[in-house]
Amino acid sequence: MTESLPVDGRSLTLAPFLAVVRGRCPVSLDPEARSRIAEARHAVERAVAAGRPIYGVTTGFGSLSDRTIPASEARPLQLALVRSHASGTGPALPTDVVRGMLLLRANSLARGYSGVRPEVVDRLLEVLNAQLIPYVPEQGSVGASGDLAPLAHLALALVGEGEFVDATGRREPAANVLQRQGIAPLELMEKEGVALVNGTALMASYLALAVADVREALAAAEVAAALSFDALRGDPAALDDRLGELRNFPEQRAVAASLRALLGGTGLSVARTAYAGQDPYTLRCLPQVFAAVVLAADFAEKVVAAELNAVSDNPVVMGGDEFVSGGNFHGQNLALALDTLGLATSYLAGFSERRIARLINPALNRGLPAFLTPRPGLTSGFMIPQYLAAALVNENVSFAHPASAFSLPTSADQEDFVSMGAWSGAKLRHLLTNTQRVLAVEWIVAAQALELRRPASGGRGSETALRAVRELVAPWSDDRSPAPDIARVTEAIADGSLVRRVRTEVTF
Repeated sequence: MTESLPVDGRSLTLAPFLAVVRGRCPVSLDPEARSRIAEARHAVERAVAAGRPIYGVTTGFGSLSDRTIPASEARPLQLALVRSHASGTGPALPTDVVRGMLLLRANSLARGYSGVRPEVVDRLLEVLNAQLIPYVPEQGSVGASGDLAPLAHLALALVGEGEFVDATGRREPAANVLQRQGIAPLELMEKEGVALVNGTALMASYLALAVADVREALAAAEVAAALSFDALRGDPAALDDRLGELRNFPEQRAVAASLRALLGGTGLSVARTAYAGQDPYTLRCLPQVFAAVVLAADFAEKVVAAELNAVSDNPVVMGGDEFVSGGNFHGQNLALALDTLGLATSYLAGFSERRIARLINPALNRGLPAFLTPRPGLTSGFMIPQYLAAALVNENVSFAHPASAFSLPTSADQEDFVSMGAWSGAKLRHLLTNTQRVLAVEWIVAAQALELRRPASGGRGSETALRAVRELVAPWSDDRSPAPDIARVTEAIADGSLVRRVRTEVTF
């Protein structure tokens, strides 16, 4: 049996996050974290008993924070908060995003600064271990007072009033699901509703998953670029390590080294003995542009590494009986990272589409047939897959526009500048899917082009990539629908299996 991951609010990193969220590793509450949670809980109970005005505990919320709530209403207030804030709409969030939300909310509360009972964290982890997915609609968060609406839907399922969604997308009342699983609905006590909904779990889940996915997409883009580099007989001078050294850009040097490894032993991308002009930017500037994507991923990973163990609700119990009200729920850092990562991801698709266009154009592809078909005219070959790539790149232009560049105030102008980071994350998911599809087209097209260069062969990485893609896609002869081929290769890029196949023979 897989050993469970202890949730302690302090030590979560990206690899175990992914192991839980996508690998379904079980989780449990760390004993020391349980003690810290209980200690902070006692402070809440003392404050309520003393009639102290504590935001969200004995007061209203948002611009209603000046309204005092009597101690007798403090518990009903929490359930009313969850009910009123569950105002989202749109399609259900993807399963991995919701599982990430469950884990991140539990881990934040486990830090011991939120004033909830240990039972709240236990219930989050119990739902996670049972593989239950609360129905959380995509739209509704402005990314400032936490991801209020999405987290309220998540909390509503825990209390037995929301819904859960199964693998087919079918929604079922939460009360029925919890009863079937033998899980008691959570009864919210003072502070617990606001602690569940007032956090950055949606934005942070989006970002943690996207950092991993963008790095996978970058690796797939490097292999696709190597295939095209060989097929287009690129000049390897552009990959000279000394260029990166002169640019003072270590990421550029690392990308160039990866491409040199993939092209090692090539009989196609060879130094030119006579001047034949310069290669296009999408070959010659690969190290520089891909290195920019590395920078964006590194920045995003730095942000999410901190956020995985962050306390992001309000107010927080600082120790003893001190409550501090602040703005840790604001998602501007996450929105910036998500928007930056989205823009960088769009570079991968844009560069790839231009190489696809060059590969099928007889005026630019250095001696290959038009559209890479053996019988141009009678067959259309890869004419229309390039249309697909162009359409997806155009979509990415809209998705790459930063959501965080514009704010609309909420809560009667009490929350007068919000991050909009939840939409940054949703857009990034679309960007990644589009980019994986464009890269799939390039793998297929460049593989065909490389075969048309026979008897010359490409580098070790290119040839391995060709064999890998041929396990999924037959060579092109007579016209057929390329859509199933593109779908299979997209899936293999998304799950990392194509790149892993190349890495079995080439280290890059």
